[in-house]
Amino acid sequence: MTASDVRDWDPGDGRLSTPSTTRPSAWSADVRRPTAALPPLAPDRGQTTPDWLEVVEHFREGLVVCDADGVVRHVSPVAERLLPEVTSGELLSAAGVPGLSEGVPGSFTHRGRRLTARQVPLSGDRCCWYVEDVTDSVSRADALLAERARSAFLAVVGDKLGNPLHPDRAAAAVVRLAVPTLAEVAVLVIAPRAGRARWWRASRTDDEVPTVDSGVLTGSELPTAIADGLTGAEPHAVDWLVEQAVDAGWLPGLAGTESAARVVPLPGRDAPVGVLLVARRATRWYDEDDVELVRAFAARAGAALTTALLYRDQAEVADTLQASLLPVEPVEAIGVQWGTAYRPAQAGLRIGGDFYGSHRLTDGGSVFFLGDVSGKGVEAAVFTGQLRQCLQALHRLESNPARLLRLLNDALLETTQAHGQGRFATIVLGVARPERDGGLTLTMAGGGHLPPLVLRASGEVETVELRGMLIGVVPDPRVGEVTVRLAPGETCLLYSDGVTEARGGRRGDEQFGPERLVTALTGCQRMPAPALAERVEQITCDWLAQGDHDDIAVLALRAAGPSGRGARHLHSVPAGIDQTEETDA
Repeated sequence: MTASDVRDWDPGDGRLSTPSTTRPSAWSADVRRPTAALPPLAPDRGQTTPDWLEVVEHFREGLVVCDADGVVRHVSPVAERLLPEVTSGELLSAAGVPGLSEGVPGSFTHRGRRLTARQVPLSGDRCCWYVEDVTDSVSRADALLAERARSAFLAVVGDKLGNPLHPDRAAAAVVRLAVPTLAEVAVLVIAPRAGRARWWRASRTDDEVPTVDSGVLTGSELPTAIADGLTGAEPHAVDWLVEQAVDAGWLPGLAGTESAARVVPLPGRDAPVGVLLVARRATRWYDEDDVELVRAFAARAGAALTTALLYRDQAEVADTLQASLLPVEPVEAIGVQWGTAYRPAQAGLRIGGDFYGSHRLTDGGSVFFLGDVSGKGVEAAVFTGQLRQCLQALHRLESNPARLLRLLNDALLETTQAHGQGRFATIVLGVARPERDGGLTLTMAGGGHLPPLVLRASGEVETVELRGMLIGVVPDPRVGEVTVRLAPGETCLLYSDGVTEARGGRRGDEQFGPERLVTALTGCQRMPAPALAERVEQITCDWLAQGDHDDIAVLALRAAGPSGRGARHLHSVPAGIDQTEETDA
C-alpha cells in the first residue's frame, strides 16, 4: 500500500477528495482576481516520505480495505490482531466474521471480545471497514450500570427497612426484599431466644409475587451452617450448605445439585442478630460482586433487626414497669363488693398519679385507700408505686387508719428528702370490717383528700366530713378520722379531683363540681359497685367531651349483705334528678 493508493480515499467524514475540483470564488462575479496556485510544500530536509503502513498501524481502529468485488486488499496490523480470519486476497464474506460477513455495521462479539464495525465507501466502489475493540469500555459501562443498580437496590432496602419497629414485620420485609434481586429463595433465621429460633422464608416461582412463611426451630434443630453463621462465621462449602438447606425443607422448587447458595451473618450489637441464607439456580452462581451485595444487604438488614429487637425489649420493659405502676384491683373481701374506674391523663402511658387498692387484714377486715400525688405522667406514677409499696409493708404493722397514715407520712418524707423531691400526696385511707347483718363499718382517715360520699339505701347521697393535711409535707401532719356505718346495699364512694375538676360543659371551661357528682349519684342506690364506679367515669368523660383532663380514679365499696355477694343484675340509671324509682334492666 503506497501513498498513491490512499490519496483519493474518503477521509471518513463523508467528503471525497477531488483535487481537480476548483472552489468558486467568494468574491462578486464582477470583481475577478487572478488565482495563483499554492506552491508545493517543500519536503523536510533529511526526511523521507512517511510509510502509510506505519501510520495506519497506530490507529485505534483496525482497517480492512475491500475492492468492488468484496475481496480484501489490505488488513492493518490492528485488524489482523482483532480478526485473524480475514486474509488479504480472499473474499471478506468467506472469513466468517459475524459482523462483517452480513455487511451490516454494528457491534458483535468475536473471540470473547466486544467489537464495533462501521463501513465507509471509497472511490472506485471500494470500501473500508473500521473495526474497534470496545470490550473494556463496554465492561466499564456495564460495571457502572451494575453499581448504580446495586446502589439503587440498597437505597430501596434502607428505605423499606427503616420503618418496621416490630421484629416479625422487619424479618418478613428482609426476606421479601431479597427476592428476586439476590435469590429465588431467601431464609432468615433470628438468633435463638429461650432456646427457640424463629425463621422466615420468601420464595418465588416464575414471575409471581414472593410468598413469605415462617416457623420455629429449637437450637438443636438448626442446620450446622446456620449455627456456624450465628457465631459470625461465613460458610463457603457451597455443596454442603445446599444439602443442609434442602434437608431442612427451606428450598422449595430448587434441587440440591442445581442450586447455588450462600450464608451471611447479620451483624448485631455484640453478636450476629441472625443469619441470611440466599439460594438460586446454578445458572447464576454467586460471584464476588454478588457476595459483596449480599453482605451489604445483610448489614442493613442486621441494623434494622437490631433496632426492632431493641425496641421490642424496651417495650417489654416499659410494659412490665407500667403494669407494676398501674392501680391494683382491690383484694376480694367478705362482705365487700368493690368497684373501680381509672383513666390516666395521658392515655398513651396508661399510668398516672392517681392510685387505689386494698389489703386484707388478719382479723377479717380490709385496708382500702385512694389517693392522688402531685404531678402527672411517669414521675407521678413512680411516686404512686412508692406509696403503694409503703402501704403494703406498713399495714402489717399498724391497722389503725390514723396511725397508719402518720407512718406513711414519715416514710414519704424520708423518701422525698433522700431523692431531693418535693412531692406530696392526698389520700383517704380506711379499714372496712363486716357486720353480722351484712353491713360494713368503715373507719377512715383523711390526708387532705376530697371527702368521701355515701349513697344510702334511700337514694340520698351524704358527704362524709373528713379533713386532714397533705401527706409528705410536714413531719407531724394533722390527720382527720371518722367512722361510718353502711347498711346492706349502701355504698361509699372515693374519687380523685380529676372528677370534680373536669372542665367541660357548653363553654368547655366549666368544672364538673361536687354538686353535679352528687346529683348524678342520687337515686343510684341499687347499682352494684362496679356499675356505680363506671357511671362516675362515664359522666365525667361525657362532661369533658374528649377534652384534656387530669387523672381520674374512682373506688366504690358496697356492703354486699348477709350473703356476702353483690347483686347479680345491673339496674337502670335514673333518668333525672327527681326520679327516685328504678326499674330492672
